[in-house]
Amino acid sequence: MQRRRGQLAKVWKTQTVTDNRGNVVKVAQADGPHIVRAAFIPQRSARAEVPGQQQINVVRMLVTADLTDVDLWSRVEWNGKQWDVVTPPSHHHGTRRTRHWSIDLRERP
Repeated sequence: MQRRRGQLAKVWKTQTVTDNRGNVVKVAQADGPHIVRAAFIPQRSARAEVPGQQQINVVRMLVTADLTDVDLWSRVEWNGKQWDVVTPPSHHHGTRRTRHWSIDLRERP
């Protein structure tokens, strides 16, 4: 599906906070997710066939260019599952209608 009529996803953006030891760290915002429409393209997957193996499921999410503050520490909820951002978001330049972000996501075990 296209980005404008795509599927709904919840995105937790990243914020910088100071932990109890005084370190500056990045974490997903706790104030709530942002609802976006996105297109999802399967990238690669591997089924766990033997006990002890891990299933890997990676998809690419395409969203509009106005989404900000999303990086490797962000979280996404889509299709009833939690996903981690595995590569830095890639901005694709173009006209107003074609410009977008592509973000690779890995399903959390």
